[in-house]
Amino acid sequence: MARYGQEFKNRAVARLLPPESASVDEVSREIGVSVSTLERWRSDALSQSGREQVWTASAKFEAVLITASMDEHARSAWCRSNGVHLHELTSWRQSATQALAGPQEMRASPQQTKQDRKRIKELERDLRRKEKALAEAAALLVLSKKVEAIFNKDRDEDA
Repeated sequence: MARYGQEFKNRAVARLLPPESASVDEVSREIGVSVSTLERWRSDALSQSGREQVWTASAKFEAVLITASMDEHARSAWCRSNGVHLHELTSWRQSATQALAGPQEMRASPQQTKQDRKRIKELERDLRRKEKALAEAAALLVLSKKVEAIFNKDRDEDA
């Protein structure tokens, strides 16, 4: 019998419950868990009192879209009916806004870019210097081993 972690179960149940309310058959096909198991997980989740609802990313985004055009009173009523705190909805909205921010808003300033280029050049110069030092150390090590091998060979012949 397969064992599933609590996080996996929570995500599956979140898909079955509002606001997503996907069908049991659909979720069963997608995640590969039998319908009877999903129904048992859902009934267990519904029987727990005071259970926090697990919201998927798509459900959060949908909630933000639904409540975007509502006034404060309607938004509060929607939050109460769906078991969401107003501050959670606000944080979801901020997360969605940040995720959808245009690339121009995310770009570094020209001054920052110039500083980054300067830092890259310094690091590349330092890397070249260290590579040369490493190659020199390797060459010295090889030479010292050759010298040692030659002198040990001469000692062996004398004996």
